[in-house]
Amino acid sequence: MRLFTAIDLPPDMLLRLERLSSALRPEALINWSPLDNLHITTKFIGEWPEARLSELHATLGSLTGRSVFEVEIAGLGWFPTERSPRVLWVGVEAGDALLDLAQATEESLLGLGIAKEERKYSPHLTLARVKHQVPLAQLRRKLADLGRVSLGTFAATGFALYRSEPGSNASIYRKLQEYQFEPPSLAAKI
Repeated sequence: MRLFTAIDLPPDMLLRLERLSSALRPEALINWSPLDNLHITTKFIGEWPEARLSELHATLGSLTGRSVFEVEIAGLGWFPTERSPRVLWVGVEAGDALLDLAQATEESLLGLGIAKEERKYSPHLTLARVKHQVPLAQLRRKLADLGRVSLGTFAATGFALYRSEPGSNASIYRKLQEYQFEPPSLAAKI
């Protein structure tokens, strides 16, 4: 099984992202992400044996002792660079809380033999992929006209474990387990 962890987006945020994507889609013939595939990845796990799924659930379940935090979806950009674009992304800003969750996930999964990511964590939503060289001038103009896009905020109340399966046009993501944040109680701190 090919797995990853991610924070789900609420329906109203998905609707705003769909409106943005619909406004940009006519400007370039690139591979636009299906709405159902938009999420904030916190850790790509990779291949994992189904027989060891309970170990993974137990480890991920240990990460829920944290408070709900605000996430802002804002800004647009390109990976790796605007001159050599492969991914059109929407920015994710959540301060230290999201970075702490990603780092804690990395560290806890090391104990299961899951390799640590070499690249610095850069939270984003993949709006589209540029798989072939195509004209992007119209899309670049549209992005410049939009300026800094802000789609609002939402409360991240937990994260989920997903399975990624190949599909005909895009990967299909199936949620295997949800993990809700539960702030440590005062009694536990005393």
